[in-house]
Amino acid sequence: MVGVTQGFSRYSPSPTTGNGSLAPVAGSPLPANATLLDVIKGLSGSTTEIVERGKTIFFPGDPAEKVYLLKRGAVRLSRVYESGEEITVALLRENSLFGVLSLLTGQRSDRFYHSIAFTRVELVTAPAASVRKAIEQDPSVGLLLLQGLSSRILQTETMIETLTHRDMSSRLVSFLLVLCRDFGVPSTEGITIDLRLSHQAIAEAIGSTRVTITRLLGDLRNDGLVQIDRKKITVFDPLALAKRFS
Repeated sequence: MVGVTQGFSRYSPSPTTGNGSLAPVAGSPLPANATLLDVIKGLSGSTTEIVERGKTIFFPGDPAEKVYLLKRGAVRLSRVYESGEEITVALLRENSLFGVLSLLTGQRSDRFYHSIAFTRVELVTAPAASVRKAIEQDPSVGLLLLQGLSSRILQTETMIETLTHRDMSSRLVSFLLVLCRDFGVPSTEGITIDLRLSHQAIAEAIGSTRVTITRLLGDLRNDGLVQIDRKKITVFDPLALAKRFS
C-alpha cells in the first residue's frame, strides 16, 4: 500500500509488512543479485511513502526510527544553523540511502539534517530496528548499506564544492553541472535536467535569491548555453558551460 505523506515523517501512514522475499533471515544469506531496494522492501515493517514537493520528510532532532531509500524523485538535505541560515549539503538522486546515522551512533535522535522533498518523491522506508537486525544476521546487508552511505557522502562532498564558489554565477554553473551528472537525460540538443525546477527552488538550494537566479539564468540563455522550457533546463554543451566559468 502506498501512502501519501503531505508533510512530516512523524505523520506517515502506518507501515505495511514487507514481502520478505529477499529479506535476510537467520541461516538464509542474501541473494547475490539483491539490491539495496530489495533489502529495504523485504524488511519487516517496510512501507512505501509519497511525499509532495516542498514538504518535510524529517526535521533536525526528529527521532531516528526509520531508514529511507529514495526510489523516485530528488531529496534535498540541508543543515540549519543558529543564525537561521540553511545550507544545502546534498541533493539526493534515485536509489540514494539516507537517515542511517542511528545505525552507526546507536542514538535514537541523531537527525542532523533537514530533509525536504525537492520534487515529488517516492520513498521506501524500514524501521531502524529491522535494518539493524538484518545486518546482524547477514554481513552482506551491512556492505550494501555501506556502499549506499558512501554514495551519499560523495554527493555531500560534491554539493559542498559547489557552495565554495563565492561568485554566484560560478555557483549556479557548478550546480547545473551537478544536476546534469545526476539527473541529466541526453537529448538531441544536449543534456536535459529531468527535474522541474523553479527559480526559487534553485535559489534555496545554492543560497541565493530568486531575483538573482532569474537574472543569471537569463544571462546563460542569452549566451546560448542553456534553454528553459516548462521549468526544465537543457544544457546544450556541459563542457562549454564549464569552460566558460572555469
